[in-house]
Formats: sequence, structure tokens, C-alpha cells
Amino acid sequence: MLQDLRFCKRMRLMTLTVMAAILSALAPAIGADGVSVSQKTSGATLNTLSDAEKKEGWRLLFDGKTFNGWRSYFETMEPSKGWSIEAGCFKNSKGNGRPRSGGGDIMTVEQFTDFDFRLEWSMPPVGNSGIYYLFQERQDKPGVGMYMGDDGKSPVGFEYQLLDDERHPDALNNGPIRSTGSLYSLIPPNDSKRLKPTGEFNESRIVVRGKHVEHWLNGAKIVEYDLGSQALIDAIAKSKYKDVPGFGAKTKTRILLQDHGDEVRFRNLKIRALSGKELN
Repeated sequence: MLQDLRFCKRMRLMTLTVMAAILSALAPAIGADGVSVSQKTSGATLNTLSDAEKKEGWRLLFDGKTFNGWRSYFETMEPSKGWSIEAGCFKNSKGNGRPRSGGGDIMTVEQFTDFDFRLEWSMPPVGNSGIYYLFQERQDKPGVGMYMGDDGKSPVGFEYQLLDDERHPDALNNGPIRSTGSLYSLIPPNDSKRLKPTGEFNESRIVVRGKHVEHWLNGAKIVEYDLGSQALIDAIAKSKYKDVPGFGAKTKTRILLQDHGDEVRFRNLKIRALSGKELN
């Protein structure tokens, strides 16, 4: 009887030890930078292209080490003032939660017309940022102010919103039309949207081909519209952009990463030109 009891105790102890090991392996570890370790891509694959991607015409917009190919929206600023490169990511420093209070907006030197653009991003709780495209550069031609304190020199155009939907007041007070993946203040995302928790990396995609535009998030198409369509014209007429001349016109465009005064990280930025056949 005593031997049986000892055997049972040993078996229970072994079972508990194995279960603890399994749970520890499954639990998402969090690094010192607040990013889930399971979300970190190895250095060998981060900011690189596969042979297949190269054949498809993809190009990297960020080498993971330098600001080559990027500049500040205001040329008087250097991207490295407020922005840094950490663990293969562009990182914007936290400001006061207002636009241009961190590192300032940065954008590609090159301009694009029809393209498929993809990147990964993450932010801590209550974060706010965005990706601008088809936007007007107003550094030397101030226009309508877009927010309180704007001197009219800020970029104005289409924005793929990046946000902590669960905590940030912009989404809580204004709804889906200002949540992640929306065409900011114009078109909300559809029900296919699946946003990962703050601290984890999401993959976003913007497709511009002719007059057709799409927003994707984590493999799902969540917004699509056509430039010049009546639906878009009506949405603009009801928005803060209604008094901006030429808003929504198809032009060559840079890709801009917004500084909204909150910490945000970007990695694996890549783009390919589209001629009308490649989208899938």
C-alpha cells in the first residue's frame, strides 16, 4: 500500500511538471521592448525578399539598418531626429499624443503611381499612427488646417488608419470610420477585419491600381473604393476634407509614415509596381 501511494505521488509530480513545461512553451513571452517574442522575425528573414518575391517585382523600401530612401516631410528635419532603427524596425519616439510631437512624419524619396505596398507594424496601448498615400505636400503652400494647431502645412490626403481600437479615444468616440484599416474619416472597414492585440505585429497592405484602391489587414480585404466614384465624392463632401481643393485626385505619390505623437514600429516594408495583371 505504501509503495502504491509513493508511486501515485511520483506520477502526479511528473504529470504536473510536463504540463507546466507545455504551458510555458505555449505562453507568448514578452520582450523588454514590449513586443511579443513570438511576433519577432529572425534576423535572417527580417527585411528581406524571397527569390519568388524578387521575380514578382517586389522591392524593399527599408533595409532594416538605415534611412536610405526616406526623408522627413519637412526637409529641415532629419529622419533620425525622433525616429530610430531598433531590431530591424523604424521606431517613432513617443511625443505628447499630438501630430508631429515625436519624430515628425517621414516619407519615401521615390514616388509611385500604381502599386501594391505592404508592411508590418506594432504599437503599445493607446497608440495612434497612419500611412498616407495620394496626399498633397503643403510645406510651401499652406492650406486648410486639418486639426487643432495645424498651420496648414501638414500633408493632406488618404490615410490608412493605424490605432489601438480598444483604448484610443479616436475610435471610441468616432466609431469604425476612424479605426484601424479605415480610409480615415471616409470609409470604415468591413466585418472581415481581424486586428491583433497591441504589442503584436499586424500586416497592412495598400493597393492602388488605376482608380481602384484596396486596404488589407492580416490577409483580409477590409476596404475598397474607386477614385471619382459618387460614393467617395459623397463621403468627402461630408468630411473635414470637403474644403481641400483637389482632394482625392489620382497623382504620383510618396508613402508617408505618420508621427501622431505615439510610439510605433514598422518593418518589412516592400512595394511592387502594378500594370494591371499582378494582383492576387
